[in-house]
Amino acid sequence: MERYDALIIGAGHNGLVCAWYLARAGLRVKMFEARGVVGGAAVTECFHPGFRNSTASYTVSLLQARVIADMRLHERGLRIVERPLSNFLPLPDGRSLSLGGGITATQAEFAKFSVRDAERLPAYYAAVERVADLLRDLALRPPPAGTSIGEALSLAMRARRMTAAAQRDALALFTKSAREFLSGWFGSDPVQAVFGFDAVVGNHAGPDTPGSAYVFLHHVFGEVNGNRGAWGHAIGGMGAITQAMAAACRDVGVEIEVEAPVARVLADRGRAVGIRLADGREFAASRVIGNLGPKPLFEKLVDPADLDPDFRARIVGYAVGSGSFRMNLALSELPRFTARPEPGPHLSAGIIMAPSLDYMERAFADSKALGWSREPIVEMLIPSTLDDTLAPPGQHVASLFCQQFNPCLPDGRSWDDAREAAADTIIDTIETYAPGFRASILARQIHSPLDLERKFGLAGGDIFHGRMSLDQLWAARPVLGHGRYRMPIAGLYLCGAGAHPGGGVTGAPGHNAARAILADRGLAGRLGLLKRAR
Repeated sequence: MERYDALIIGAGHNGLVCAWYLARAGLRVKMFEARGVVGGAAVTECFHPGFRNSTASYTVSLLQARVIADMRLHERGLRIVERPLSNFLPLPDGRSLSLGGGITATQAEFAKFSVRDAERLPAYYAAVERVADLLRDLALRPPPAGTSIGEALSLAMRARRMTAAAQRDALALFTKSAREFLSGWFGSDPVQAVFGFDAVVGNHAGPDTPGSAYVFLHHVFGEVNGNRGAWGHAIGGMGAITQAMAAACRDVGVEIEVEAPVARVLADRGRAVGIRLADGREFAASRVIGNLGPKPLFEKLVDPADLDPDFRARIVGYAVGSGSFRMNLALSELPRFTARPEPGPHLSAGIIMAPSLDYMERAFADSKALGWSREPIVEMLIPSTLDDTLAPPGQHVASLFCQQFNPCLPDGRSWDDAREAAADTIIDTIETYAPGFRASILARQIHSPLDLERKFGLAGGDIFHGRMSLDQLWAARPVLGHGRYRMPIAGLYLCGAGAHPGGGVTGAPGHNAARAILADRGLAGRLGLLKRAR
């Protein structure tokens, strides 16, 4: 049986980050990817002749600058361009709201709906940014252990450096619903909606759900090319990120095997000792690292006899299912929105079709009662307006990220039978804002929650590897007592989005897991990782 220092299950972006740090420290690392391409959900694929797009994850902001710099991704060809506008919100009455282009431009947009909201915007940005700074500070730090008084005190000291007002805002954002938080700042429905959308991205919940304000906060602590809070596009799609990462890994000796699904984590007397592939081959290592969600890792790959009964029960109860539905479209031409029919920077923004928090709440209620929303929440990106490598000249690709679509349909129905009808509902919704849009569609690629689970291994189609709620965050992600990347079987680690700081293309869980593994070997200081995190 061939032996390595570390074996990584899954070659998604966090696994690639983890592998690179381990190999750079001198470990012999091998990765196993079930699909035929590396990258996990951050991949670019051709879905219609001449048209390619980011298949699942679709936009850039949360990827850690430290990871980009350490892995020298820009030197390996990665280029990220910023959206000229962050968001564009067309409204059913023909009006619209744009977000971005500078504070003055955004205030002018807000003033069309509420002068008071426009006046409140600078203070709002300052308040959110103060709390986002705390998340930035925590992202590349492991959560405290349950018994670590020193680390808990260290966190308390960091919080004490915040003003009283900032601490109050942090408490509100960590605990309140998005509506509660946003209505304390703004009164206009469109203004609340353009911010509130981030609270339901990958969150099978409504803006009235307690804790939804945190999901909003999770989406605003990123940056693009040093510009905080910005969103961008990787030229060549999200696969350009993971292909650059894979090249970096190979340069430091990481072995990557594709079309190699793992069937079992091998354990002996409470310690991970290797893996067995679906084809029967076995590989040995004293460290096995899961770059997949906690549920598939522990419910499918780990023998239940190797787990404590309480931990098994917690994993069974671990909440998944982000309510997300992804489509990619090949278009013959750009859409013409009633609110702004001519081409412009708004077509390179995140185009949000959800005009109010009430609309979003109805969408969530529909998903619970009917399976999916009669009027779904739709965000459209047209990355080909920024990247001419994705479509033939004069034609375009669109990414549709849609909520709310229940992973468990009522009456035992399967998404295999409902996916086309749900996709039609999404197109119908867009048609109300951009008449004639349907006629421009040359092809569509559909990913229902079940498709996301089958294709990318996302339990319940959950893009975040688990609900981003307070009971499943920080030291409690995935289970309290195992929030520091070390799982209950010695030598088994978790490096995916089911670990702190959670979902999105961040690289942070991979970075942090590598640090934990190297600390256990006494090697973290060689990379400066521990020093950097203090």
